[in-house]
Amino acid sequence: MKVIKNRKRAVIITLVLLIGSCLFLYYENNSIVISKYSYTNEKIPSSFKNLKILQISDFHNAQFGKNQSLVVKKIKQCEPDIIVITGDLIDRRRYDLEKSMDLVKQIVDIAPVYYVSGNHEAWSGHYDEIKKALLSENVKVLDNDSVDIQKGEDSITLIGVKDPDFLTSNYIEGTDYSELEKYLESVSKDNDFEILLSHRPELMWLYKKCKVDLVFTGHVHGGQIRLPFVGGIIGPDQGFFPKYDSGEFVEEDTTMILSRGLGNSVFPFRIFNRPEFVLVELGK
Repeated sequence: MKVIKNRKRAVIITLVLLIGSCLFLYYENNSIVISKYSYTNEKIPSSFKNLKILQISDFHNAQFGKNQSLVVKKIKQCEPDIIVITGDLIDRRRYDLEKSMDLVKQIVDIAPVYYVSGNHEAWSGHYDEIKKALLSENVKVLDNDSVDIQKGEDSITLIGVKDPDFLTSNYIEGTDYSELEKYLESVSKDNDFEILLSHRPELMWLYKKCKVDLVFTGHVHGGQIRLPFVGGIIGPDQGFFPKYDSGEFVEEDTTMILSRGLGNSVFPFRIFNRPEFVLVELGK
């Protein structure tokens, strides 16, 4: 009799732990955080003070509610002036452009949208299709391109770089940064206020070398699993316990904002690492 009671107790405890773990993983992977930053720089024209920039990164054709309703609701609440997408809008292993375009088609009505590619677009074999779909929705594709955003007589420059993995075909080949480095060095101007969109946080050495003011990056997924007081466990192109995993990094005259992103890729779960929007408000 005692043995039966102990077995029942063990089964109940196992079920409770299993259900609790499932609920925890669901929450960690679906409860979106809005991380807010205030950025000041004397080079920002006064007319751009309080400009709000919302960053979307590493969406990986995720699903947040019917027709992406939960994501769109969060974005509307932020009331951004511009929206930037810093790569991996799709996932190359389970390519589903329709899910990602469900989001894009709605956010272009909220604010102007600017996009740069990530390694998943580069290796997907579908980049032409992705780019065509984005352009058809009036998204500004800034893969090795730049644009001046005007307010009256004032302007700021938005620069975008194409992901370097367009020059390679897999992780084994490594990453060739030569084209990206050459382009960024050719367009960066020290006197203008410049915002850079790039998928790659590990290139902070290059961003500060080119004296870019503000950089938006992704790619690392916050380290996928985050430990309290330690940070992210692993980052692509950085290895274990990456230096650049999440948040704000200031080196010399360059500030980099690194988003944890929204979706997942190879490893399907986030642990202590909820999906994230970044909202940056400019000051002077």
